[in-house]
Amino acid sequence: MTRALLYSAGGGIGDSLVASVVGRALRAKFESVDALTLPGHRSTLDRVNDLDDVLVDDGGDERALAAMLRERGYDACVVTWATARTARVAKLAAIPIRVGQARRLYSREFTKRVVVRSERGDVTSPWVDILLDYARALGCDTNARIPSFVPTPDDEREAAALGFDAYMILHPTNAIASQRGIWPTRGWAALARALTERFTCTVLLSGAPADTAINAAIADGERIVNIAGKLSIGGFGALAQRARGFVGITTGTMHVAAAVGAPTLGIFPFQSDFPERWGPLGARTGIVRASYPCHRGDTKEHCSDYACIANLDVERILAAATSLIGGMRARHDTTVHL
Repeated sequence: MTRALLYSAGGGIGDSLVASVVGRALRAKFESVDALTLPGHRSTLDRVNDLDDVLVDDGGDERALAAMLRERGYDACVVTWATARTARVAKLAAIPIRVGQARRLYSREFTKRVVVRSERGDVTSPWVDILLDYARALGCDTNARIPSFVPTPDDEREAAALGFDAYMILHPTNAIASQRGIWPTRGWAALARALTERFTCTVLLSGAPADTAINAAIADGERIVNIAGKLSIGGFGALAQRARGFVGITTGTMHVAAAVGAPTLGIFPFQSDFPERWGPLGARTGIVRASYPCHRGDTKEHCSDYACIANLDVERILAAATSLIGGMRARHDTTVHL
């Protein structure tokens, strides 16, 4: 049996979920495809039916990890999140074909080196197509770009236990929101109220446990309900699958919601965002681009006041959500652009 390994150990869960499409492409030549990922990403990739097994790189001893991989007898390895460590591990595992990023000091460890399109100034290709260049180096490809995410029966029960029927999901935070301590909530509160009125349903505010305080400032306890930290990623996927729609800032849950088929509207408030690159991949998706004039040089990691969040353009977002959730049919590569 021919075996391939998808080594995606970095970034957020959205990065690993999008990278799983590379695993789908590898099936063009390999009978079995496994993934090697971070501990926190395993539960996400466990629900991807394009992968046969999901292994964990916990950052420990490289030689022990490589020995385990060597015993499994992989014919090829594609490293989509290349670092000196991931390059060394793949080589130490004696995997004969190793595909990874070019133009790095550690690139010599790869037998096939791929120049990432973004390094050539490309800011419009979807990230999934950029990653598929690694599979193409092995003669593998796929036209099916939507990631797989299949909630389990336990996930369904976890979501049902919340007790909501008619609802939308609003995700108002990203990974740095709770870290900076200056994340504005006024615009999100206005958007949440507008969504409840437009769609006549409860709005559930999703987020990680660290986002509980931010979400609590938006929730009203009745029609706008804080569910931050109450669901596993599988439970969230099951919840999103039954939602009227998902509206939220670009983050991993946006990609999960799109993958399970929820009408998904991604909000890209920062001028430094690349919505064409990171937009959601699903059956019905849309994006709302940045409109607020950021301070020169601002990024989401270093902004001094997050004025674009404080001044969310609620009307534009609501119009896009209405176009998307109100029945517009779209392929995954056709989006509502506002």
